[in-house]
Amino acid sequence: MNAGPPRKPPLARALKIVRRIGIVRLIATLLFLIVALGVARFSWQIPLAAQAERAYYDLRAIQTAPVAEQDDRIVMIVYNDDTLLNTRKRSPLDRATLARALRNIDAMGAKAIGIDILIDQPQDEDPDLIAAFKTMKTPTYLAYADNETNENDIQYNQQQFLDEFQALIASPNVKPASIRLEVDSDNVARNWPSQPRKLPPLLASALVPGSAEAKAYTGSIRWRLPPAADRPLFTALPIDLFAGEEIIPAFADQVRGKYVLIGGHIIDADEYETPLRGFYGGAMYGLEVHAHILAQTLDDLWPAALADWARWAIAIAAVVAGALSSLISGALWRTVPAMIAQFAIMGYLPYLLQNQGTDTQNLPAFGMGFGWMIAFAASGAAARAVGSEQRKFAQSALGKYLPRDIATQILADPDQLALHGEKREIFVVFSDLEGFTKLSHAIEPEMVALLLNRYLDMLSDVVLEYGGTIDKFVGDAVVAFWGAPISRPDDGERAARAAYAMWEAGEEFRSTVPEGVPPIGKTRVGLHFGEAIVGNFGGEGRIQYTALGDSMNTAARLESANKQLKSSVMASREAMERSGLDWWRPMGRIVLRGRARPVEIFEPVPHLDKSDLGHFTDMMWRLEQGHKNAIEQLATYARANPKDEALANLVYRLQHMEVGGNYVLD
Repeated sequence: MNAGPPRKPPLARALKIVRRIGIVRLIATLLFLIVALGVARFSWQIPLAAQAERAYYDLRAIQTAPVAEQDDRIVMIVYNDDTLLNTRKRSPLDRATLARALRNIDAMGAKAIGIDILIDQPQDEDPDLIAAFKTMKTPTYLAYADNETNENDIQYNQQQFLDEFQALIASPNVKPASIRLEVDSDNVARNWPSQPRKLPPLLASALVPGSAEAKAYTGSIRWRLPPAADRPLFTALPIDLFAGEEIIPAFADQVRGKYVLIGGHIIDADEYETPLRGFYGGAMYGLEVHAHILAQTLDDLWPAALADWARWAIAIAAVVAGALSSLISGALWRTVPAMIAQFAIMGYLPYLLQNQGTDTQNLPAFGMGFGWMIAFAASGAAARAVGSEQRKFAQSALGKYLPRDIATQILADPDQLALHGEKREIFVVFSDLEGFTKLSHAIEPEMVALLLNRYLDMLSDVVLEYGGTIDKFVGDAVVAFWGAPISRPDDGERAARAAYAMWEAGEEFRSTVPEGVPPIGKTRVGLHFGEAIVGNFGGEGRIQYTALGDSMNTAARLESANKQLKSSVMASREAMERSGLDWWRPMGRIVLRGRARPVEIFEPVPHLDKSDLGHFTDMMWRLEQGHKNAIEQLATYARANPKDEALANLVYRLQHMEVGGNYVLD
């Protein structure tokens, strides 16, 4: 058996396609590839893509976060909602409680104290609190913010009081610390806040003054997870326990030698969304965010972001892979695994880097996948265009009446040339040009051929534009159908729109005939839905893909009925109901010539106002229900629209119907 010519290597075929693309298409493809590269590289700066990148980052941040036991270096002493009830103060927080707690914590030997509470307005307890600060032996850092960097949290008058209070308590052991936290545009805290020089050190940097990296770091917060949601990473004790005159000795062990963070654990106050919200089921208190930042400082862990050249390399690799995957064709058993492998690599790489300690914020994790798809689509479109041009000659050689999609299938599978048929439900369109036969006797044969070819080309283009199969030409008549050989969910809409567009093309044709040609009649179109036998029929020397059956005859009779109905396009109820369009007006019930069974007919009126169409439909419904004055209402409506010949004919038919409610056409 002849195995045929040897198949060229995939890369050689890809280079051959590139050479055949042509300069215009090549430039267009390159522009799309540039767009793909831009998406793959700058997805963190592109709207919508940036949201996807953040969501993807949060997912891998929580999935790769290390699981840790409770951190015994840090303890949080907090105002909670019970504290507010006991002190009967919510905002500002009770400072007498804070003063007593500070004295006791100082005596317990804490390593350092960080206070995430802004003292930005006067209270009666201020003298006691100032006195407590002045006696502190433990390094203590009080929250500080300014209205330039935290304009939503502190106003100018609050800023003045805060500065004055900080000056009153300043000592070698009591200093200010910035409690500034930042969120992204989606209100999620992911990074260390920037640290402007005008502000004091960040709270964590102040508590661990020897960490030079912490003072310059602005990358991702290194989040950790507890073994379970009910086993917190950081101990949180109510401040009430430390504000009494007698302190339980066991509490001293909770504080001695540890970093103490004092702040609020108050519902709906100072809460932040973080990448861990999926684990905790909600927001995290700001004090706990500071605890994570402090733990990261103590661990001396500073994840490095990818270098700019690495992000460019990843983006370029993704775009090149997408373009080549589209150009290099082959057997499915080779191409599908290769594409799956590429997506597996793109999906796994961000997790691998994140798990190894790389800061993968700004890694185009989503962007490289989306850029791959853009490159794949752009290169594939160019390759398909080249392939289409290569098939044009072969398609034309298969015969004038063979539809393009069938020709393509036969080129791919010559076995389809076998003679067979199958029963299918299809939409049939039948068109005819009024008076063309008579016209052909009045003009030269050359002009007849010129006009007919142009007319058939125009209507054929409409059929193909709407995805139909051209069945045959019968003189100036065009027969087409939808639903075979390929059935689509919107075949009904395609067929209906094509039927109307064929009439419009006919109107354009008759208005542009050469000078000296007698007036040409209008194009009439019939549309029906029903069963037919569809397939290749004929002999070995001549085959034709066609449809046979009563549905074809019904469409032809609907087309012919337009002449007597004074209309241009008419559809049966079966076709109307499956079109999915709302532009139909009911035109009664008729008995087609040569038939006994009545047919409900509908006319497309896409330019009719919806309220007007609704009024007309309501009148027809009233007529159907037997309302006595319905015909007169329709007659009045028709007189108000004298140019609507089909409407006038409808009134005439209704007034001259035979017994039984059906009008029999001649």
